[in-house]
Amino acid sequence: MHTGKPPSHLSPGLLVLICADVIRPSLGWMLTSPQVRRNLAVEMARTRDTTTFAELDRMCAAGDVGLQVGQQALTRIAVIMAAKGGTVGDVRVGDCLELLAIAAASEQHDMHARSPLFYQLLHARGDWGEDTPAAIQVFSGRGQPSCEQLIDRYRIQCRPVRDVLVDYLRERQPSVDFSTLQRLAYLLGKLFWADLEAHHPGIDSLMSLTREVAAAWKQRVMTKTRTTATGDGGKQTQVSARLDGRSVMTAVRAFYLDIAEWADDDPARWAPWAVRCPVSASDVSHKKDRSQRKSRVDQRTRERLPVLPALTAWVQRERDITAAVLHAARSAAPGALFTAGGLTLRRSVMKTPTTGRIWAEHPDSGQRRDVSFEEHRAFWTWAMVEVLRHTGIRIEELTELSHHSLIQYRLPTTGELIPLLQITPSKTDQERLLVISPELADVLSTIIARIRGDQPDVPLVVSYDKNERVYNPPMPLLFQWRRRLEIRAVSETSPRGYLDHALTATGITDRTGSPLRYTFHDFRRLFITDAIMHGMPPHIAQLVAGHRDINTTMGYKAVYPDEVITGHRAFIARRRAQRPSEEYRTPSDEEWADFLGHFERRKVAVGDCGRSYATPCIHEHSCLRCPLLRPDPDERGRLTQIRDNLLDRLAEAETNRWFGEAEGLKVSLAGARDKLAQMDQIATRRDTAVRLGIPTFSDAAGRVSRSGPDHNQNH
Repeated sequence: MHTGKPPSHLSPGLLVLICADVIRPSLGWMLTSPQVRRNLAVEMARTRDTTTFAELDRMCAAGDVGLQVGQQALTRIAVIMAAKGGTVGDVRVGDCLELLAIAAASEQHDMHARSPLFYQLLHARGDWGEDTPAAIQVFSGRGQPSCEQLIDRYRIQCRPVRDVLVDYLRERQPSVDFSTLQRLAYLLGKLFWADLEAHHPGIDSLMSLTREVAAAWKQRVMTKTRTTATGDGGKQTQVSARLDGRSVMTAVRAFYLDIAEWADDDPARWAPWAVRCPVSASDVSHKKDRSQRKSRVDQRTRERLPVLPALTAWVQRERDITAAVLHAARSAAPGALFTAGGLTLRRSVMKTPTTGRIWAEHPDSGQRRDVSFEEHRAFWTWAMVEVLRHTGIRIEELTELSHHSLIQYRLPTTGELIPLLQITPSKTDQERLLVISPELADVLSTIIARIRGDQPDVPLVVSYDKNERVYNPPMPLLFQWRRRLEIRAVSETSPRGYLDHALTATGITDRTGSPLRYTFHDFRRLFITDAIMHGMPPHIAQLVAGHRDINTTMGYKAVYPDEVITGHRAFIARRRAQRPSEEYRTPSDEEWADFLGHFERRKVAVGDCGRSYATPCIHEHSCLRCPLLRPDPDERGRLTQIRDNLLDRLAEAETNRWFGEAEGLKVSLAGARDKLAQMDQIATRRDTAVRLGIPTFSDAAGRVSRSGPDHNQNH
């Protein structure tokens, strides 16, 4: 068959022959023949499989898929039918993979040809079975490169050195994770030997590394060169200090010392490469670098901690405004004006159906806004900021939170249920449990209600581990969102952009006047600093943060000058009574029980006291005036009685002209009224409680079992 594009007058005839299954052109030819594909889906639906194509049309409409995007997906299915024959039900997973592979290799830059929407439609019909992955990206993952591939990407010319680097990585591979192995290959292959070959052509052995060559390499590795484009079309080279230059030399020193040690066990393999290490112990001393890094991190924390309330207030306000605007836009007819969140907009009139998005425009300027995306971005920015600041977890731990992470612990003494958040092993391969505060519980329940929608369970979603380069099994992840017919796990890329948008919109700047930027890890430092400053012992903070070494925990804590003065004076007062390292140890069972008992002892008459652990009451138990009192709506009658008593006492004081007594009673009365208002707010939230449910588990036979009769408790 002719491999080029068919003449326009032949396209209708070819279309008839293809739909009649008289000829079967190849997938590559079909993808490069737009004239033949133009009405292919319509004719295939008319001649071969009318019922199934109508069903696919309904699925696109129910999944808020745009008209053009949905038509392109149906065309891809029709292309497979044209090349392979049969109906829609005869299309297999391998056919979809073959189509995407040919589309990716072709020179045509058609984004719809590489879209996996057609795979999602076929998978949603359920003809492929439950074992078929819901995301086609599972097949396209490259997996973990081998040790040879990790080194060969740097094009090392000396084959013997290349082989010894590969063997070294293979020896280290069982004891490290893949991200560490990949980093090690970069340090040894790129920054060490590839750099030596670039500056010293012809170097062919580790023994050729003279003192002069090693000294020049050490000087280069402590700096990095960056080339940027200038405004006039030229290039500008900038040289700056490499912050992790000592880490590179540490990896090289470990490489030489490991080979020297392994030479004793396997002389035939490693003895020829056991030579003098060019990196001395003094070269890898990190003491000064750690001090400088600690100073930079502390300054960064001090600069961001005071503005955290402004950021949290903005994301909360933005979430409320965008939700109100989206609700009003949905209720308005196309072309009608609506007002919400202090904004007056007009719902846009669209010529073609959009992909489930609602657009609005300013009535005067006509500037169009995607209010659906603005609400989506505002909600997930708020959810991310709230969870990170209340838990201090890492970003990879945030994206791995699932419905299974919510567990309960019953105190053995009182029987009180304490909600806990289980953090799965990540960086340190150690799981830990965090107590869920009432504020965090509200956030988690709101997230669960959003992702679950009108379904009884949290949807299962396949996530990608970028560090290990593997796809995880389906899990009921909390950070997930729907895109057309597919539910995707939230990666780090989108939330990073959402956070930058929020910081830019707040107008907060740093010392240089540039927009202030947060990283995900900044929230972890802020959480640890705030916890220790408010009385949490460092060894307890170490367990909460999941650090192996308490020095790491203290390195995250930014010390303020007034805290230094107070802490030093307290140290002088107690240094004869106890050693200064008393708190820097593993807590005993009694201490841990005392820490848990703190949650029992904070119960007062009208609610719960929220003061920090092991701290006295600084308000002399004036609970009505204390902002740390969290009132209990069940005690409203008692608090109403206290308020009425205060009114009677105030009237008596004013009658007898006890003006000093009256002033104090007015302060207490204001506090009582404020606590009554808080009770009303809490009661309102309880009335709209979300039924979270308990995660279900399936046994080997596929039967669903639940953890108990109370699996649909209200949170």
